[in-house]
Amino acid sequence: MRDKNIMMYGQQLANAASGHNTVVTIGVFDGVHRGHCHLIQELIKLSGADHVPTVVTFINHPASVINPDFDVNFITPTASKVELLKAQGIPLVIPLTFTASLAKVTAADFVKMLFDSAHMKGLVLGPDCAIGKDRQGDAEFLSKLGVEMGFWVKTVNPFTAGGTTVRSRVIRQSLTDGHISEANNLLGRRFSLSGEVVDGDKRGRELGFPTANLRVDPQLLLPGDGIFATWAFIDGKPHMSATSIGIRPTFGLSERLVEAYILDFSQDLYGQTIELQFVEKLRGQESFPDIESLTNQVSEDVVATRRILSNDKGVRVDQSV
Repeated sequence: MRDKNIMMYGQQLANAASGHNTVVTIGVFDGVHRGHCHLIQELIKLSGADHVPTVVTFINHPASVINPDFDVNFITPTASKVELLKAQGIPLVIPLTFTASLAKVTAADFVKMLFDSAHMKGLVLGPDCAIGKDRQGDAEFLSKLGVEMGFWVKTVNPFTAGGTTVRSRVIRQSLTDGHISEANNLLGRRFSLSGEVVDGDKRGRELGFPTANLRVDPQLLLPGDGIFATWAFIDGKPHMSATSIGIRPTFGLSERLVEAYILDFSQDLYGQTIELQFVEKLRGQESFPDIESLTNQVSEDVVATRRILSNDKGVRVDQSV
């Protein structure tokens, strides 16, 4: 525990906790999905009135530090993750960067840091949670440690939806496969992407369907290539939109782009940040023999988008479980 980086973590925890007694859960919480929300509600119940329910979350994925070959694209950026956790009723969210130094810390030392710095009185674990070097700190180990140190440990059962255990990796796979409805069900809300509208090559405008080209954080997961019915939130207001993700093979391009055609909208959006909420996949990416065929298909996509979104509420769906 003499490592300066570890001391820094302890100071960060102490500053955040501000002397309050806490009940803590730890994890990446990517997506803040229904399984996470189930765990969080248990955390709040177990905290009671005398303890602050606290989430210690990692900005990066620990597996990417332990195994440099491991590469993961996140469902949610850190700022959104913190916002979603707080929306669940968590007053104290502490984001930490997982480092090589932290990977070497034993479970006992990491828990001691939580106990000393965050005044931890209880530790709530997800079903697969194990902390510390070599994942030594499983539920049995931590429970024994808790008896010695003076905190309790509770493991929360996994949450299932339609027979599927809700996990971030399952949602990532659903999104990669283009199964938007399935991913939304597991998330408990619509999957979304936000990005700044940047200048494009104006091909959509030439076809009669001007698009907003989004610059999206490259660390974020994009759904598998295709055309999607989406809501575009501009200044907090929803607008119907048809969004394309892909390389536009008809034009022989190779850069993967996110482009949204916003229905019944003509204002200049350059430089603005907009949020896209995904409702349904319309079709996969296709290559067309000529511009006329492409234009006809885009017209059909717009009709389908209008039909789908006309039956949708057009508001955020931030249900808990």
